[in-house]
Amino acid sequence: MTSPSLAISARNLTLTLGSDSAPITILRGIDLDIPHGQVVALLGPSGSGKSSLMAVLSGLERASGGSLTVAGADFVGLDEDGLATARRGRIGIVLQAFHLLPTMTAAENVATPMELAGMENAQARAIAELEAVGLGHRTGHYPTQLSGGEQQRVAIARATAPRPGLIFADEPTGNLDAATGEEIINLLFARRAETGATLLIITHDAGLAARCERVLTMADGVIVSDTAGNPVAAGA
Repeated sequence: MTSPSLAISARNLTLTLGSDSAPITILRGIDLDIPHGQVVALLGPSGSGKSSLMAVLSGLERASGGSLTVAGADFVGLDEDGLATARRGRIGIVLQAFHLLPTMTAAENVATPMELAGMENAQARAIAELEAVGLGHRTGHYPTQLSGGEQQRVAIARATAPRPGLIFADEPTGNLDAATGEEIINLLFARRAETGATLLIITHDAGLAARCERVLTMADGVIVSDTAGNPVAAGA
């Protein structure tokens, strides 16, 4: 039985893609416990399995084997529809490529996931969240009318507006210049601190990893290092 103090608990987690005749093993037996509220960096070279692990932990990809409990839900036992339902309101995801819907305004991009989850006052909450990330003056703009940094702020607002207990970020500054990337990371940490959410960040940036409480390093589909980082200040 998973401890209620854990946001994520995985045992012998595996992921195999490809065909039965030509299987490709991506994750090779991951054992991992992440307590509620912890800020974790995930490092490793390209092809080490970082993004695949995040996809499985966030419910974007189904594990091939092992056990996985996320936010109290058995992710291995759920089908794709069940995983989508489990993510709503519980998990926020920020990706490198923003993934905003081009035909929707900033406010609509933030509100739509909350509307799909049946949350009340989605539009008002979206506006408030955009104001909180410094985009109160851009709520009616479309993604093509926003800079890269502004689009990522919208993505952060979309991820945090439902107040999820878990936030996943995969190279959230990868498409941004250094100065804008620093602003985005500071914003992401600040929004997480306000709710006490668990945060898992995939990054190649050792400086960013050092700001996290815990640093996991992957290679060849397994976790090869699990070390303590720096305590995260309440307003970090």
